[in-house]
Amino acid sequence: MSKPAQPTFFLGCRKRLAQTECVQSGPGYKLVKLPSGVHSVHSLAHKETFHPVIGPVAEAEALYVEQLQLRKRVEKARNEFVIWDVGLGAAANVLTALRATSDSQCSLRLLSFDHTLEPLKFALQHASELGYIIGYEDQLQSLLREHHVHFQDRNQTVNWEVHLGDFPALLVQPAAQKFPKPHAIMFDAFSPSTNPSMWTQRLFENLFRLLDPTRPCALPTYSRSTMLRVTLLLAGFFVGVGHATGEKDETTIAANTLDLIAEPLDRRWLSRARRSTSAEPLQDSIYRQARLSAGSWEQLQQHSQFT
Repeated sequence: MSKPAQPTFFLGCRKRLAQTECVQSGPGYKLVKLPSGVHSVHSLAHKETFHPVIGPVAEAEALYVEQLQLRKRVEKARNEFVIWDVGLGAAANVLTALRATSDSQCSLRLLSFDHTLEPLKFALQHASELGYIIGYEDQLQSLLREHHVHFQDRNQTVNWEVHLGDFPALLVQPAAQKFPKPHAIMFDAFSPSTNPSMWTQRLFENLFRLLDPTRPCALPTYSRSTMLRVTLLLAGFFVGVGHATGEKDETTIAANTLDLIAEPLDRRWLSRARRSTSAEPLQDSIYRQARLSAGSWEQLQQHSQFT
């Protein structure tokens, strides 16, 4: 898979899709029909399709809405419920979360991060085919113009802002300290082989440091790789087996409290990680696979999840 001409950090698509029907195209993107019968957006530069196989809404519901117990948690929140959307892409994750909680009495604060708004612009042009866009066209137009939108939907109050730029660099800037602390993080970056900068141990350490230790926060993501799980553990998170989505029989969920993880990784997984040929975290933006170093193995054994 060729790398893009410029850094791409947040698009919500990950892998090639072998059998799709091309429906329409535009500069940089095209609309494809997935085997499931629904449409999604395909990046021509990356040769990758957003939310492949089961489609944008089904994946977002399984990976984020259900796994995060979003309806229950937003209704219990005393004040606003904060979600960080790392990988705005064509906005399927956010809009699915909004629609799923629109009947709840709640106040949502959404911070979306991406390096470009082009896939969102393209998706808005194809709202009828994609489906999940319908009903949010005006709000998305405002978001594109102002990078911020505030609106009321039934019992739901929404305050949504988008931050453009290099996410790894943003995390270490003073401005990041001022972001509202998240209750949930929807992490949907390109895969490590395509975009290693978004999967380094340093990035997740910086992300973990920005969390409020008194505010339970969960981070689901589509990958189930041993390397990712080791990285999250060494960054400070508790880590568990995540919900299945389409072709994946499991994903990964991390959190700053074990209470938010239904199936934590155990010492049997730890033994498998030690035998793995692809377990050592990435330390820089160059993708490679390696066995656990002696230092990483020692740190893993000392993690409170395994003691």
